[in-house]
Amino acid sequence: MPTPPIIDVHAHVTPQRFQGAALSGQMWHGMSPADGELDNLKNRWKPAQRIEAMDEAGVDVQLISPTDVFYQYHQDPEVTATIAAECNDEVADMVRDHPGRFMGIGTLPMQDPRRAVAEAERCIRQLGLKGFMIDDHVNNLTYDRPQFDPFWAAAEDLKAFVLIHQYAPTSVTYRTQQFFLPNSIGNLVDRTITYACLVYGGVMDKYPGLTICLGHGGGYVAYAVDRMDKGWQMWPGSRGRSEGPPSTYLSRFYYDSVTYTDRNLRFLVDAVGAERVLFGTDWPAPMVVVDPVHRLETSTVLSDAERNAILRANTARLFTR
Repeated sequence: MPTPPIIDVHAHVTPQRFQGAALSGQMWHGMSPADGELDNLKNRWKPAQRIEAMDEAGVDVQLISPTDVFYQYHQDPEVTATIAAECNDEVADMVRDHPGRFMGIGTLPMQDPRRAVAEAERCIRQLGLKGFMIDDHVNNLTYDRPQFDPFWAAAEDLKAFVLIHQYAPTSVTYRTQQFFLPNSIGNLVDRTITYACLVYGGVMDKYPGLTICLGHGGGYVAYAVDRMDKGWQMWPGSRGRSEGPPSTYLSRFYYDSVTYTDRNLRFLVDAVGAERVLFGTDWPAPMVVVDPVHRLETSTVLSDAERNAILRANTARLFTR
C-alpha cells in the first residue's frame, strides 16, 4: 500500500487576477493594492515556485485557500460573491493544472448565507474543491446565529472541510492595537470564542456531520476548555443548547499543527488526541516555522504513531474518502 502524502491543510494563495490589478496600481472589486500582503514576495509566486518550495520542505500537497483578506464580508454581498467566485475559480484552476500537488478550499460571501450556500455548492459540485475557509465571525456575528443554519446544513450535506481562520480586526483590536497583539493573541482568542459559540450555541449537536478544522492549533481552546467545563457545571442556566460539557466536543473538531513549539504541540495532542491534529504550516506567512516537516519527523515529544497520524494518516482519512 503506498505511503499517504504529506498534506499541508493551512496554505494560502493570493490570486494572480488580484495581483494583476494591484501591481498596476488599480482597484479590484473594491480592494486596493495595499491588500493581499504583496509585501511578502512569496504571495506573488506562481505555482511553479510554490512547488519548488514544497519540494524543499518535504510537503507533497498543499490544500490551498485564498488569503484571508479576500473574505470581504464588509462589502456589498454581490461584490463579495464576485470576489469569492473569481478566487475560487483560480484555486480550481491551480488544482486542475497540478492535481498531484494542490487541493483547494474556497472563500464565501458569508454575510449573505443564501449566496454563501450557492457558492459552496458550486465549489464542491462543479469546481471539485474540498471545502471552504471562513472567518471566526461575520461582521461581529458569531456562527450560532440562526441565519447561518442554512450554511451549516449545506456544509454538512456537502461533506465540506471547513477551515476557520481569523482576519482583522480580531476581538483584541478593540482593547489595544499595540505590540502586534491583535494578531499574536487576537487570532487565538477569536478561535476560542468560535469554539465556544459553536458548542454552546448547539451548532455541533444540530449538525453532527460537520468537519471543522480550527486553525492555529485551535487557539486557546485546549487550555480554556477546563474552565469552560467548570462554568458549565456550576451555572446550568448558561449552558445554551449544548448537550454536554464543552470538553466533550474536543473530538468533534480538527486542529492544525501551527503551534510553533513542541511544548504547545504536546499539550494540544494530550488534550484533543493525535487523531484530531492535521499538519499545517500557514504558508507563506512570515511566522511559518522553518522546515516544519523535518521538525515533526524529528520531534522528541511525539510517538511514531502520533507523528504518522499528524503528518499522513489523518489527512489521508479526510481527503481520500
